[in-house]
Amino acid sequence: MFIKGFTYGFDGRKGMYQTPEAALSIERLALLGGDWAALAFVIHQDSFSSTVIRPDYRYTVTDKDVYIAVKRLHEQGLKVCMKPMINCMDGVWRAHIAFPERETGKKDYWQEWFDCYTAFLCHYAEIAEDTGCEMFCVGCEMLGTEPQEAHWRHAIQEVRKIYHGPLVYNTNHGKELGVRWWDAVDYIGTSAYYGVGKIPGDSMENMVAEWEKQKARLKKLSDDNGGKQIIFMEIGCRSAKGCAMMPYDFSHREFPYDENEQANFYESCMKAMWDENWFAGFFWWDWYTYLPKRQPEMGFSVVGKKTETLLRKWYKKERE
Repeated sequence: MFIKGFTYGFDGRKGMYQTPEAALSIERLALLGGDWAALAFVIHQDSFSSTVIRPDYRYTVTDKDVYIAVKRLHEQGLKVCMKPMINCMDGVWRAHIAFPERETGKKDYWQEWFDCYTAFLCHYAEIAEDTGCEMFCVGCEMLGTEPQEAHWRHAIQEVRKIYHGPLVYNTNHGKELGVRWWDAVDYIGTSAYYGVGKIPGDSMENMVAEWEKQKARLKKLSDDNGGKQIIFMEIGCRSAKGCAMMPYDFSHREFPYDENEQANFYESCMKAMWDENWFAGFFWWDWYTYLPKRQPEMGFSVVGKKTETLLRKWYKKERE
């Protein structure tokens, strides 16, 4: 397995996937020459300590939206990893989902939350099976839940009853060793937002050297899990000076525009990782549901930037 992919649709809302604008965006995505897309969309819970996960019928993408998005991606020759995600309406990052004030009570809040989360996964696993998705992601950056090993194993077992393709879980960079149930899924996934830039505008060569430091730890993780391949389920960098130092950043708008830094981040990662047989590829973050109206812009998009051309060059290459 080697994935030349991109994440698509995370910013999508009800009805957007069905529009001509969304079709145009997918067509341009396919022109990169990649072969995969992670279809990422969000369902919410009210707060980090809520136990109920539910759609907001004003905004949440519908099942029809998802069916149409998968169909369009397939029509463009892209394999699809379905990636349903949880966000919290109170603005707390999903990694902090937990029940710190309730764990001494009589009610088993973890059981209640996982009952709901498992049902959520199974709903979309059924759609993934029906639409022929080539992979299914069972969770993204759910750090606070990861110690609940028995619950995770049960949830994954339930998904496998419905969906018969490969499964991946997406932890966060630097937290990969904390997951004790990698054996339950087929691929190890991580959001690889490693700060490989050390100064604003750092060179691609310096970033490659920093990636080499990460590779030793990631290869050991693969080796310790029987050679299981690792996928960068999310990875990317905004086109702003200094963002390679903290590529997960989306909030600092005062940084000056710098598409070279974004391109250096992308190319350094591909130079470092491309030919490692324990590495299964990239789902870059992220390709917007609609193409940016202003091109280029300072976000994660690569459209109209140096990085778009760079990706086309790399995605033409074969691994050694």
